[in-house]
Amino acid sequence: MASLVDRIRSYLSSPQGRRNVEKAKTMARDPRNQRRLRELMNRFRSGGPRR
Repeated sequence: MASLVDRIRSYLSSPQGRRNVEKAKTMARDPRNQRRLRELMNRFRSGGPRR
């Protein structure tokens, strides 16, 4: 049985995996997404609202 890392590597080398990697890189360059990610990370670092 292939390990999880082997399966991820084979997916990333497939055409669909390469398309998804490019899509993720494009989304990561978007300033709005960068701001949303920073806000999310700040929420986790501060502990977020307690329920």
